[in-house]
Amino acid sequence: MDMQPVPLHSLSELERARLQEIALYQLQEKLLLGDLSLAKVGPKGGKSIRQKLESFSKEKKDCSPQTFGIPLSQVIANDRAQRQLQEAVRSSRRLCLEVEATVRMFQARRHQRMGRSLVPCGALPEEPLPPTLPSSESWRQRRSAMSVDSITDLSDNTSKLLEALQLSHPHELGPRRSLGKKVLSLNPITWQVPRIVDRCCKHIEMHGLHTVGIFRVGSSKKRVQQLREEFDRGLDVFLDEHQSVHDVAALLKEFLRDMPDPLIPRELYSAFLSTASMAGPAQLGALQLLLFLLPPAHSDTLLRLLRFLAEVARHAPGSRRPDGREIPGNKMTVSNLATIFGPNILRKERPGEKDAAAVSYEDSAAIILVLQRLIEHHQTLFMVSPEAQRHILRRLFQTDPDVTQYLLRRRLRAAPSAESEDSREEHAPSLLPGQTRTLEGSSVSSELYSNVSFLNLDVGI
Repeated sequence: MDMQPVPLHSLSELERARLQEIALYQLQEKLLLGDLSLAKVGPKGGKSIRQKLESFSKEKKDCSPQTFGIPLSQVIANDRAQRQLQEAVRSSRRLCLEVEATVRMFQARRHQRMGRSLVPCGALPEEPLPPTLPSSESWRQRRSAMSVDSITDLSDNTSKLLEALQLSHPHELGPRRSLGKKVLSLNPITWQVPRIVDRCCKHIEMHGLHTVGIFRVGSSKKRVQQLREEFDRGLDVFLDEHQSVHDVAALLKEFLRDMPDPLIPRELYSAFLSTASMAGPAQLGALQLLLFLLPPAHSDTLLRLLRFLAEVARHAPGSRRPDGREIPGNKMTVSNLATIFGPNILRKERPGEKDAAAVSYEDSAAIILVLQRLIEHHQTLFMVSPEAQRHILRRLFQTDPDVTQYLLRRRLRAAPSAESEDSREEHAPSLLPGQTRTLEGSSVSSELYSNVSFLNLDVGI
């Protein structure tokens, strides 16, 4: 099978875990990392479900922040809970409208049958209310909404309960593989970007790309504080053309600055800075391996931010319209953006600590250089090469051959066929481990066998 580079976020949870093991091994061979375990790089403060539920039941209702100054994983859990509550409200409204429409229809039929006669109501047999059966889609939505409605009395802390129960999106529910005590999915991890980051980026992309000095010009502290409080209360904040671009830019910077754990974990701070002394492919290769170690939420959010910064930098120089009129540039080059965002993304100390703002000149220059490279090459750094994919499959083949066959089958069906692009087999659903299907002509089976054969090679790790 001729593999192609694939986005990092398209890998399954199990594949991503194996990729992290491979990246850690290769980085330690390059002496960029010492005795570092993947557990240290992952999300902090993990508790068991029982501990989370106990702490949740003991905790009083308070106005704890929903967005600022809390771990990134908690922000995403809060956003998910908010979306589910909104869907619960919408489903309840749809149900009320359906009931109201059914009652009105029944009343109209009753009046039609009675006409203008003075026949008593009981003289005519009443027709039963016609059943209004919801569609399967709305029924699935109501089932999920009911699970949220049942804890409406705990709405202030809903997000923590949902996180404790580790609720997943429907497409996350699928074949899973146990790894010790942790169960890893064979499906890709949900795209995890906080609502505030995505909305701030979209607002500036739509309204501020040509604003001179974006991220440098001052903002209204009062308006920024108001937006911050609305996000922290869990409100569904919409940023439209009436919002100042500079206020939204300041809000985004504040969110990144106040994160207790930066987008690039502190455990990788020195390793990232050490790449500043490298050059060319060696530097990009080391940066890519380090990015593979990031937790999914940090990796996805960093990629969204880097895409946004690259788009802002693309509009730094001025241009001209077809009619000759000049379009001003925002003057924010990659270097300027790296200078502003670098200390918020790469930092050694926690916000508010004694030496949080004290960064040596050497570290500051290295931070700017590293972030420049991340912005300039983000499109390739977050791709997984065919060679890395083969390493993952070989590593999986040693422990879970059935999983390897499942992943290969899925990729064979995802890859376009040169002989029959419109064939049904190309669009057939993926097989779960343990399932079999007779393939016409056994073309896929023979190709699968030829691709499994190379997995018997020793990877040496």
